Amino acid sequence: MRSLSKSKIIGFRQCPKRLWLEIHHPELAEYDDAAKKAFAIGHQVGALAQTIFDPAGTGTLLDAQTQGYEVVFKKTQELINASEPKRIFEAGFNACGALAFADIMEPTDQTGKSWHMIEVKSAASVKDYYLDDTAIQSYVAIKSGVPLDGVSVAHIDSKWVYPGEGQYQGLLKRVDVSEAAFSRHPEVERWIEEAQAVAKLPTEPNIEPGKQCTSPNPCGFISYCQRGMETVECPVTWLPHIRQNKIEVLEALGVYDLRDVPDKYLTDTQKLVRDCTIEQKRFFEIDATQKFLAKYPFPALFLDFETSNLAIPVWAGCRPFEQVPFQYSLHILDDQGNLAHKEFIDLSGNNPVRPFAEQLVSDCGTTGPIFVYNAGFESSVIKRLADRFDDLSDSLLAINNRLVDLQPLAKAHHYHPDQKGSWSIKALLPTLDRSLNYADLEGVQHGQMAMEAYSEAINPSTSAERKAAIQQQLLDYCELDTLAMVRIWEVFIGVRSPDLGNT
Repeated sequence: MRSLSKSKIIGFRQCPKRLWLEIHHPELAEYDDAAKKAFAIGHQVGALAQTIFDPAGTGTLLDAQTQGYEVVFKKTQELINASEPKRIFEAGFNACGALAFADIMEPTDQTGKSWHMIEVKSAASVKDYYLDDTAIQSYVAIKSGVPLDGVSVAHIDSKWVYPGEGQYQGLLKRVDVSEAAFSRHPEVERWIEEAQAVAKLPTEPNIEPGKQCTSPNPCGFISYCQRGMETVECPVTWLPHIRQNKIEVLEALGVYDLRDVPDKYLTDTQKLVRDCTIEQKRFFEIDATQKFLAKYPFPALFLDFETSNLAIPVWAGCRPFEQVPFQYSLHILDDQGNLAHKEFIDLSGNNPVRPFAEQLVSDCGTTGPIFVYNAGFESSVIKRLADRFDDLSDSLLAINNRLVDLQPLAKAHHYHPDQKGSWSIKALLPTLDRSLNYADLEGVQHGQMAMEAYSEAINPSTSAERKAAIQQQLLDYCELDTLAMVRIWEVFIGVRSPDLGNT
């Protein structure tokens, strides 16, 4: 009988087919950039946790990849039974057909007769599925003979503020989950038995793709499992804000195409999407968009931010996952139709917020509406800057008061079938101006890519040549965001016709 890792048992819990494929055909897995980034962040937080929980460096770090599993299992038992117990990082346990590696094992007395397990997570809260994780870890440890008195999850405290100078004490918040973890041990025993049975199957389980493919996390075998499946031309998932339970109701009725969904299951907006899709016609209430925009005088400003949201802050005064602005694009249209462009970017690796705020105040001036797309984002960034810099607060809040959101206007008065149920600026732009296309951009084509490009650019190991290339990619991407808003504004106010034929 093979010993199944905790991650494989968790994979089984998500989908038995996933477990089978991970064992027999791991080469079929495909992980997107978001998944790879999550893995990388997890490793970074795990490494930092070792210094947070063991600042004196007296603990022992084990490494199954270099030392070998059997060596780690044996060394773990020796350290657990030591006369002067110390913290153990990546302790390994093997029992009952399962193996597990604990992030941190912490002695709770000086005799080694009592231990506490800590699992480190890079999220900002304790997720429900972490309890299954800790249940498996603690079960295997106890079955290995460890006198375990409890288990905790250490997650990132998003309210913590980094003081600087490499002082990360306080970044992680411990939450005791002993009761929830231990109470699942009878279930864990059953999970292992069932997972072992699946692992022994000669062929993969016959399980159709479904919600388990993305919950609680995207599965790397989605593409493989969906191969050869008949695709739905207009899936019900295109319906905006449709809930999973309604999708399941429709599937039970044999309805997979949004064009076949009866009225009683749809909101007014969803009916609009369905009807426009059926008729292949544009919905556009230009009188309403013109009336709304006509009340705003020139100059018309169009603004977009790019931010970084590092799990581990690197600048004093910043919180984990805080949206730290490092770039903006600003187009300015005057009453003569002249379009000017201003921009800011800081890839120095220093905290960009002060120079960002100063130039933003200078470039935005004091007059004219500032059009954005999804104002909640820019507004929250500006308010945080205002809270941080007293001398700029009034000017920043004045900018915030000038923001005008184009997204609700688009949602209320425009829809084209090519939007596929989305009013994102990337979905809307091609239905109004085909000459602009995010796919034509080199390198950076969406916000997540911009964050990743920024992280690469400020890494000290990045070459000057690569950094220059990233800077240009970021500038081109952000400029397109605000130019897209200009084109949307021009169509909505009536000075430009939609560039998609007669639809």
